[in-house]
Amino acid sequence: MKLKSKSFYSKKSIFRKYMNVSVLIVFFSFLILGIILTLTITNYWSNEKRQVLDSRADNVVKFIRQHSAIESPIFGRDIYINQRDTVGELLSLYVDDVGVDVIVTDKSAIPVMSVCSTENINIIPNTPFAPDIVKQTIEESKYFSKRKIDGVYENDRYISARPIYYTSQSNIMGIVIVTSSTDDMASFTDMVMRIFILSAIATLSISVLAIGIFSYNLVKPLKQMAQAAKQFGKGNFSVRVNVTSDDEVGDLARSFNNMAESLSASENVRRSFVANVSHELKTPMTTIAGFIDGILDGTIPEQKQDYYLHIVSDEIKRLARLVRSMLDLSRLDSGEMKLNYQKFDLLSILVTIIITFEHEIENKHIEIKGLDTISPKFVYGDRDLIHQVIYNLIENAVKFTNENGYIEFNITENSEQTDFFVKNSGMGIKQSEISLVFDRFYKTDKSRSKDKKGLGLGLYLVRSIIRMHGGDITAKSEYGEYCEFDFYIPKKQDKKGLP
Repeated sequence: MKLKSKSFYSKKSIFRKYMNVSVLIVFFSFLILGIILTLTITNYWSNEKRQVLDSRADNVVKFIRQHSAIESPIFGRDIYINQRDTVGELLSLYVDDVGVDVIVTDKSAIPVMSVCSTENINIIPNTPFAPDIVKQTIEESKYFSKRKIDGVYENDRYISARPIYYTSQSNIMGIVIVTSSTDDMASFTDMVMRIFILSAIATLSISVLAIGIFSYNLVKPLKQMAQAAKQFGKGNFSVRVNVTSDDEVGDLARSFNNMAESLSASENVRRSFVANVSHELKTPMTTIAGFIDGILDGTIPEQKQDYYLHIVSDEIKRLARLVRSMLDLSRLDSGEMKLNYQKFDLLSILVTIIITFEHEIENKHIEIKGLDTISPKFVYGDRDLIHQVIYNLIENAVKFTNENGYIEFNITENSEQTDFFVKNSGMGIKQSEISLVFDRFYKTDKSRSKDKKGLGLGLYLVRSIIRMHGGDITAKSEYGEYCEFDFYIPKKQDKKGLP
């Protein structure tokens, strides 16, 4: 079952958050870029204007000095008017830039002459022209700014001013003020900004579209996983997520699907376990109830009551083993199972358990091999739990060994570990099932022809107990010939309470 995604642009969705953040980042990036571009253009234009106007002001100063003698009457107000007009005409030929105004004043800021291309300029004769500019120029020997000259211009101007010195350079003859309109800069800046804004809008639109597609593809598996998790909560473990990439999200989707497979398998095992437990509980309880009722109501004759009471006793022991296995499983899962370390002999445990199964061994004419070559081998561990491990292994061996077959044992050791081997003839285990035999509730005998009393917990508990001791267990088998289980226990145990 494949999931279909719902609307991605929903409240508090990752898609919406990612889109909002990405769009804001792109928008503010363009905004910052526009501000930087505007400042760069303005600064560059101002520097260019300053260089042009400063150079023009210096040239005008040189021009006037070339056409004026010491104490030149050019700056007189009442005489030599023709001379001033002549210089002004020559200066108008020299200053021919459109939008550039040249105003010459004496050191009192009174205009002496002007060459202006600006139509709306208000220069009043015998009235100080920008006295603050004149004063600052005299004090600092230069001046440049972008500002408005009140009463003269309506808009801001670039203004450059230079003093005109007499030949001695010790006294000021007058001031040259060169101004230029800022309209051309504003027009150029507006044009650049219009192009930038149009480009930004187009780029932003493409970016939003690309981010939307990328975000959709990025969030889609997450959305599917969320919906799948809801289906899992309803008990439907068949849903899967489409894996469309090889990145981290793709890895997450694959891991999610693997988890779904595991959950599905676990659910199947759980259902099988419930069926097995129900069967295992129902069968002995039915047997016990039937025989007890038969004894009580006299259906079973007195001379056969002992026989049936032994059957009842066996069924009760069977129930006890079932309950014990369930309790052990619960203790393992909850972490409550603790190891009681002590030194003990594996051989003595092995012999004791073989004696326990003596009756079954004789009935099936099973040959026991290897006992005569094994010497005592002492290990550190929980004696009771290791006893349960060996008991379960031998119980399985006896159960699945063929008539007139054999069970072979061996115990070896080296400087690091002690190894225990048990091998039995018989049908063995299929290679496809070797990796599954240690899973909880797994049973290789699906037909229950031989394993009628098992729940599939024995080998799971065996592996869990061995791993709690720091060791491990493996299974080998040649199907139709034999099956072998090998486990080891490390000799060095870093545990408190060791002898």
